[in-house]
Amino acid sequence: MKLFEKFEKNDEAVSPVIGVILMVAITVILAAVIAAFVFGMAGNMSGTKSVAATATQQGQDIMVTYQGGPDAGDMLWLNITVTDSSNTKHTENWQTPKVGNSTTFTGLGTSAKEHVVAAALFNDGTTQVVLDTFV
Repeated sequence: MKLFEKFEKNDEAVSPVIGVILMVAITVILAAVIAAFVFGMAGNMSGTKSVAATATQQGQDIMVTYQGGPDAGDMLWLNITVTDSSNTKHTENWQTPKVGNSTTFTGLGTSAKEHVVAAALFNDGTTQVVLDTFV
């Protein structure tokens, strides 16, 4: 028997074994990714709060009224900003506003393009825009 015959290479089973190992690895990685999405990310999301404010223009005055909503009891602050036609911002902050509270920005409604934004801060630390309109 020759020396080379003892060490003759046999490659018949290499490809199927590597294929099975790769398929198992892909399955494990895919399961880990799906588990991360299902268990990790779904728990951190907070729901949208439901409160509202309205803005109306009466002549040159802009009146903003807090309408409330189901989550009104969770709101700590309401920040109202009116940007006039000259790009000047006028703001007012309300701490724990009551339903029906309103404020009037006098002399700003000149071009019918004043931008009114009201943002609410809630007791869970989230901030949400409750009004974004042009009057």
